[in-house]
Amino acid sequence: MNKVIRIGTRDSELALWQANTVKEQLEALGHHTRLVTVKATGDLMLDQPLYELGITGIFTKTLDVAMIKGEIDIAVHSMKDVPTALPKGIVQAAVLERANYLDILAYKHNEEFLAEREAVIATGSLRRKAQWLNRYPTHTVVDLRGNINLRHQKLKNNDWNGAIFAAAGLERIALEPENTIGLTWMLPAPAQGAIMVVAMEEDDYVRQACAALNHEHTALCVGLEREFLRILEGGCTAPIGALAKIDREEQVVLKGVLLSVNGQKKISAEYKAPLGKHQQLGELCAKHILERGGKRIMNELLGSEQQKTAQVFATRKLTDEQLQLFNEALSVTSEDFIKVSPSRIAAVAIKEPIQNVVLTSQNAVTALLTNFEPEQLRFQNIYCVGRKTKRLIEKRIGPVAHTAKNAKLLAEYLVEYMEGLELTYFCSDIRMDVLPDILTENKITVHEIAAYKTKYVAVPLPESVASVLFFSPSAITSFLQENEPKDRIAYCIGETTAKEARTHFSKVLVAKIPTVESVIDLVNASENQS
Repeated sequence: MNKVIRIGTRDSELALWQANTVKEQLEALGHHTRLVTVKATGDLMLDQPLYELGITGIFTKTLDVAMIKGEIDIAVHSMKDVPTALPKGIVQAAVLERANYLDILAYKHNEEFLAEREAVIATGSLRRKAQWLNRYPTHTVVDLRGNINLRHQKLKNNDWNGAIFAAAGLERIALEPENTIGLTWMLPAPAQGAIMVVAMEEDDYVRQACAALNHEHTALCVGLEREFLRILEGGCTAPIGALAKIDREEQVVLKGVLLSVNGQKKISAEYKAPLGKHQQLGELCAKHILERGGKRIMNELLGSEQQKTAQVFATRKLTDEQLQLFNEALSVTSEDFIKVSPSRIAAVAIKEPIQNVVLTSQNAVTALLTNFEPEQLRFQNIYCVGRKTKRLIEKRIGPVAHTAKNAKLLAEYLVEYMEGLELTYFCSDIRMDVLPDILTENKITVHEIAAYKTKYVAVPLPESVASVLFFSPSAITSFLQENEPKDRIAYCIGETTAKEARTHFSKVLVAKIPTVESVIDLVNASENQS
């Protein structure tokens, strides 16, 4: 048992709770483990496109990639988020005992609105929306996205009557609102309340270790629910609920439901069989629904999805949580228009201590750490651009003397306050001229070292893309190699990027704060007004 099992997880509070639960159970069995938090970034490099690997789950894709690359040994997921078809080479290693599977309604003041004609309920789930409207057809359902903490806060900040949550998620992080109602009439998402562990098929040691965590009855029930989902789904997101239980008589009971998005159409099924003769229940329920109008509903949903156009395009691969922040009405796609790879930096470049160093991006920091150990980087004064770059530097290298919002502001600060008259600038082989130009004009010597290479990898965008998100001037340059601005709106992360965009686009909007989330807020506000 000497091998350390690396447990991959997203970094939300709920995901970490689930990963730590698996960690504790494995360690109780004598295994050594380590948590590895994984973010969806534009630096995930594979020899094959993700679609060729069969990776489709918006909440699981990043961890699947990390596992395929050998960065983690297992991944821990909310099982309801896992696609019914796992990527090639990845298998289910364990399903933990199911927690509370119910949906719950968290409400503001009292329950009187349930008997009223007008009420506003928030949820980002098609399944919850459809079932709510089926029961309360005159109510209004508004979109609610983000991680569980953010959704809870949005409920507090808005004048909605209530919002729907998964009970298990709230209970796991002790975030149970004061006023709640268990929605016992609402069928949950298939596998809601269950935690799934996946591993590489070829890793026998890890699979055997995880097998001891498997809860057989839970695995059996959620397996039936997911089979029901798989048969109905047809590659299309649909309002589907399912719940399987084993009763006291050792009977396995499966209930399933399919609805139209507006809740006006609802088809249900319920089948049971003795334990041991239950294997066909998922198929029986699905066929029952399909034969009684389910095919028509699914065809309508599929046709609706195919009519959607990619209205918004981001030139950086967005994380799963970032994609969830967009308004539901927007169809958003994202791809990296810039690929970055560290350059080989000669050891002589850092042989002697350096008095002043400038790092204008996280890519430069990563490139340095790829070439050298942190203790080799003997920098007296480090200056940088951006809070995230600052955090990375201080976490991995050392204190930052000063940080600025953009290169121009940093250059102006250095002219006024920097000690000495020379500095070393670790940058890309393609970089903006503003910082070195200002410094050179003020008699400061700049020693440039190309720490990483930037490659333009834009793809042609369809005519339907009306808005493009840019996070750097380089992304605009890349975009223009394959696309025309036309009448598209350019959403920019900061003024430096916006300045470049204005030379090509007739309409340019700039985020208030230089963060991806602020750009998304800007898109949502602008698209709502249009």
